[in-house]
Amino acid sequence: MTTDLEQLREMEALIADRLYIKIEKWNLSLGNAGLAQSLAIECQVNLKDGPTLAAQKALETVQVKFGGGKSQLPLSRLISSAQVFELEEILDTYCR
Repeated sequence: MTTDLEQLREMEALIADRLYIKIEKWNLSLGNAGLAQSLAIECQVNLKDGPTLAAQKALETVQVKFGGGKSQLPLSRLISSAQVFELEEILDTYCR
């Protein structure tokens, strides 16, 4: 297993465990929503830009489908500012 693949899997596990979509009073973890891997991949692609930009770019790129794919929104529209900060903290450890 390569270092990049190990890093990706570790990042995916952290994202799946610590981040969630916020809808009203309901929290859906990104792991349960099936979005952790996509977000981890996009974050890893953008790590060279630093944690803040990597998080922003990845959250805009990952699209969340609704109604069986009838519509979609960028993940950035479905997570709170606190969750964005949490993602930046996760990514900070990989940018060093």
